[in-house]
Amino acid sequence: MMEEELGSMKPTILFMGTPEFAVPSLERLLENDFTVIGVVTQPDRPRGRGRRPTPTPVKVKALEAGLPVYEPERVRDESFLQFFRELAPDMVVLCAFGQILPPDIINTPPLGCLNVHPSLLPRYRGAAPISRAIMAGEKTTGVSIMIMDEGVDSGDIVLQKEMPIEPEDTCGDLAERLALMGADMLVDSVRSMMDGTARPVPQDHTLATPAPRLTPETGHIDWSRPAEEIVNLIRALSPTPGAYSFLRDKKLKIYFAVAGKETASGEKEPGQIGKLMEAGLQVMAGDRHVYLQDVQMEGRKRMPIDIFLRGFKLSDDDVLE
Repeated sequence: MMEEELGSMKPTILFMGTPEFAVPSLERLLENDFTVIGVVTQPDRPRGRGRRPTPTPVKVKALEAGLPVYEPERVRDESFLQFFRELAPDMVVLCAFGQILPPDIINTPPLGCLNVHPSLLPRYRGAAPISRAIMAGEKTTGVSIMIMDEGVDSGDIVLQKEMPIEPEDTCGDLAERLALMGADMLVDSVRSMMDGTARPVPQDHTLATPAPRLTPETGHIDWSRPAEEIVNLIRALSPTPGAYSFLRDKKLKIYFAVAGKETASGEKEPGQIGKLMEAGLQVMAGDRHVYLQDVQMEGRKRMPIDIFLRGFKLSDDDVLE
């Protein structure tokens, strides 16, 4: 449906998003004078050492902009669905919201539901596309703006662009760049949907790969694996939730590391700690050393490895488990 078919008023948009990744998309919509009639985000959750209820980044931005904010525990509840029907937005824009939308929301807006998804769909459908791409050693990723359907990230693609994954990119680094690119793409996509020039392309479902949600077990490092695989895992989970190992029965989170260039198989047991080198603290992996550069011991602050070792003395039999 074209914009003029919706009457003389500008089409209305309901924005749904939660983390920092979604903030640039909301900002771009507002900067380009789209009519955002409200923001739906996750309820305040306890965070930090004090476990105080903390608003989501999207809620903070929405309140700064003077937008109404709605925080349903479940968008599938009839109370919210009734509210949604009364609000009657012309379009829904979703970016990292964190809940699965029911058909009543997906199929109702006359201009559809657009989703900002940080992968080259149909690759990496699911909750953790950025982390899963880095974990798999991918060299390229991107953003797909798609029209939502009732499947998992399976809708037609309105716009798609690639972005290289740099060798030292962490999930945080890459997410920041993808969020900015996705926000600009969203503006173009919304315009094309409103003026009727969009030409959505169906996905090839035979090429789909999953990007399942991360679990606490995902980040537990197996030091018998190849060094490159371990380094990719560390990058993929940095800064959150963090890859980890155990040192003297305490969790040691590792935020950045690099793989050694020389094969060292058979020299030491996996997880055995070596020397502090210019590249970082040596730890033996399945084929060569991994060099730890940025860590956080349970109960302590995150710090560079050389600073950490000033206050934590290693012994010859220390092993990462």
